[in-house]
Amino acid sequence: MDCTVVLITGCSSGIGLHLALRLASDPSRSFKVYATLRDLRAQGPLWEAARARGCPPGSLETLQMDVRDADSVAAARTRVTEGRVDVLVCNAGRGLLGPLEVLTAGAVASVLDVNVAGTVRTLQAFLPDMKRRRSGRILVTGSMGGLMGLPFNTVYCASKFAIEGLCESLAVLLQPFGVHVSLIECGPVHTAFQEKLEGGPGGQLDGADAETRELFSRYLRHCEQVYCEAAQDPEEVAEVFLTALRAPRPALRYFSTERFLPLAQLRLSDPSGCSYVAAMHSAVFADEPAEDPDGPGRRPEPEKWGGPELGAPPAAPQ
Repeated sequence: MDCTVVLITGCSSGIGLHLALRLASDPSRSFKVYATLRDLRAQGPLWEAARARGCPPGSLETLQMDVRDADSVAAARTRVTEGRVDVLVCNAGRGLLGPLEVLTAGAVASVLDVNVAGTVRTLQAFLPDMKRRRSGRILVTGSMGGLMGLPFNTVYCASKFAIEGLCESLAVLLQPFGVHVSLIECGPVHTAFQEKLEGGPGGQLDGADAETRELFSRYLRHCEQVYCEAAQDPEEVAEVFLTALRAPRPALRYFSTERFLPLAQLRLSDPSGCSYVAAMHSAVFADEPAEDPDGPGRRPEPEKWGGPELGAPPAAPQ
């Protein structure tokens, strides 16, 4: 039986690297993995880990592919010797953190180019063949930052919100073609992603006012706590991709963690947005936990914050 041909973008580290290894070393030996990297000089850790895991010969190949360059994407496609890609994993991405007013135009453009336009270029290159063959799966690395706005992640969230619309629109269209699109919605993951933030962590903070700089400091402390409590191992996230890949009827969205779903659901339960904004601000910036009937000093769980009924006018912010 022919192997399932998988092409993954962004494999120099993190989720892409771990997913490539997981599939290439699968005991079934049913996957041929093309791990793509923008710069092949960064492929050393991938091959070192592949040797350590005993990936069979021929199960893994690396290709140079820069999602910012349509010619690079097209060239990578031609180097897939099987002449087809059964599973396309759009994983390449960049982060951008800091007050919006201090972010440089170059940093903003770079993140949108990789995260949004880069995903579009990749899909444009591989989707036509899937539609012709009436078969294929597309897995896209999503983020909880694509389901709800996160402070100081304005441009990153904008890019991930765009990916949500892109994939949802395609999922509706592609049903008759037998091509399935799935978003893997990730929370915080233990990878080098934070170390590779475009422009560094926060940009030029001197350009922000003192109150914003203080809020940013509090946000960083909040993030540190969240990462300590909730960050997942990339191997765990790779298993979610595998679940989506093997599902007979793939869903549009899979979640690597359910920890943040109550906040995401709050956006839907109160379409005005007031409940979500208040809850997220409290969760990130509150100096002291709010009092709660469940016990002194405990912050209420997001699902208990509630919100106005559908169709009711939004309550005035307190």
